[in-house]
Amino acid sequence: MASLDIPFFVIASAIAAAGIRAAAVIAMGWTLLVTVFLALFAVVTTEAGWGAVLMTAAAAASVVAATVIVRGSLPTHRLMVGPFRIRPASPGATVRRHVGATALQIVVFWGLALGVVPAVIVWIETRWMLHVPVPAGARGAGVALFTVASAVGLWSGAVMSTQGEGTPLPIATARRLVIRGPYRFVRNPMAVAGIAQGVAVGMMLSSWLVVLYAACGSVVWNAAIRPHEERDLEARFGDEFLRYRERVRCWVPRLTPVAVDQPAASPAGASAE
Repeated sequence: MASLDIPFFVIASAIAAAGIRAAAVIAMGWTLLVTVFLALFAVVTTEAGWGAVLMTAAAAASVVAATVIVRGSLPTHRLMVGPFRIRPASPGATVRRHVGATALQIVVFWGLALGVVPAVIVWIETRWMLHVPVPAGARGAGVALFTVASAVGLWSGAVMSTQGEGTPLPIATARRLVIRGPYRFVRNPMAVAGIAQGVAVGMMLSSWLVVLYAACGSVVWNAAIRPHEERDLEARFGDEFLRYRERVRCWVPRLTPVAVDQPAASPAGASAE
C-alpha cells in the first residue's frame, strides 16, 4: 500500500496542484481508502492509532481540496438540508407548540451531539490507544462549565420559543427578531453554549478527541452554517438585523447587554440563532 502512495497520492497530488480535476479526485479517493483501512486496522489491532488520526485529518483536507478544484468552491449550501433547511415556523402556531418543539429539539440534538457522538469518540480513542493524561481538576471544571453552558442554552431556547414565534432550529426558525435575554449579549448564544458543552463533555470524559470534536464543530458551524443563516436574516429583516449585528458580536459576549429598541413582540423578526 505504501508503494501505491507514490502514483495515487504523491504524483496525483502534484498533477492536481496544476488544476487537473481527475487527478484531484484520484488523490482524494486513495486518501479516503487508506484512511478507512488504517482506521479498521487500528480498531482490530489497537495499533497505529495516531497514524489513523493523522490520516483522518489528511482525508478531510483532501476532500476539501478536491472539492475546491473540481467545483471551484465548497458547496456549503448543501449542508442546509434536513433540520438545517431554513424555513420560518408556521404562522399562527401557539407559544406552547413552539416551546414543545424547542424542548424536543434540545433533547434530540443534545442527546446525539453530547451523548451518542462523544461515546463513540471515546470508544475509538480507547481502542486506538490515544488516551493522554489530563490536568487534575479537569473533570470538576468540566462539570461546572457544562452546568453554566446548559443553563445558557436552555435560557436561549426559552426566550426564542416564547418571544420569537418559532424555534432555534432553522427548519422552523423564529418569525421575529429576538433581541432579548442572552441575545442582548451575544448573537448566537445557543451555538456558544453548544460548543462550550462539547468541550465540557470532553473534560468530564478526560477525552481530548471529544474536545477536538467540539472545536471542529465550531469551525464548521461558523464557516459553513452561520453565513447562510445571517444572509437569510438580512434578507428578511434588513436594517433591523444589520443594526443588531453591528452592536452584538457573534462569539464574544458583550460585558453589558445591548439596549432593547423593539417591543416584546415586534411584527417583523427572527432569531439571530
